[in-house]
Amino acid sequence: MTIDIGEILKILPHRYPFLLVDKILEMEVGQKIVGIKNVTINEPFFQGHFPGFPIMPGVLMIEAMAQVAAILAYKSRKGEEGDLIFLAGVDKAKFREAVFPGDQLIITTEVIKARPPFFRLKGNCHVDEKLRCEAEILAVVQKGGTR
Repeated sequence: MTIDIGEILKILPHRYPFLLVDKILEMEVGQKIVGIKNVTINEPFFQGHFPGFPIMPGVLMIEAMAQVAAILAYKSRKGEEGDLIFLAGVDKAKFREAVFPGDQLIITTEVIKARPPFFRLKGNCHVDEKLRCEAEILAVVQKGGTR
């Protein structure tokens, strides 16, 4: 199952400049999801991270993983419009290599444990099949709310 940006915008409350997922390439509800983030030099964080040597901040790679994980949690719980997915924890984060403008970040998360509304997922980010970072993400789905 693929999900385009229109559907992503219905699920996630994030908007520019903080929406960090462009498309979902595949998803097995309740199990696994693969998304992409096209990294471009136009992104505002590159102005200060780092001038003359632009690299994507590690914390934003974690946020991209969390957003992809949120989509999986939302779909796995059969979320309803207005449900919000929150990042509740990050464990075992490791950064392997830098991500640069022009890279396409492939973000994969897999469910380790699901006890809705809580989901523990293992995530990783690759560029050209090379591992760039990994972490465990804890997400929680909250019913209702406004966006």
